[in-house]
Amino acid sequence: AVEAHARENFDFILMDIQMPEMNGFEATAIIRERERRDGSHTPIVALTACAMKGDQERCLQAGMDGYITKPINFAELYDVIDRHMAAEHI
Repeated sequence: AVEAHARENFDFILMDIQMPEMNGFEATAIIRERERRDGSHTPIVALTACAMKGDQERCLQAGMDGYITKPINFAELYDVIDRHMAAEHI
């Protein structure tokens, strides 16, 4: 995710929290630091099986813009995408 973001511009990132080499919190921190330097912002939404109390807040505090749990509810996914894409184009 970090390498892809460095090579290309994305409209939206679904960030898995549990990845093998680097977790979603670490990846988000690197992307957000890069964005602070260049003034850009890509909406990042956590996609996770973690649905414990406080998980959503932890994702938001880590710099993510939203939070979706697995298994994916596609209506919720489309709603989150619509909200964040509309906010980016205001």
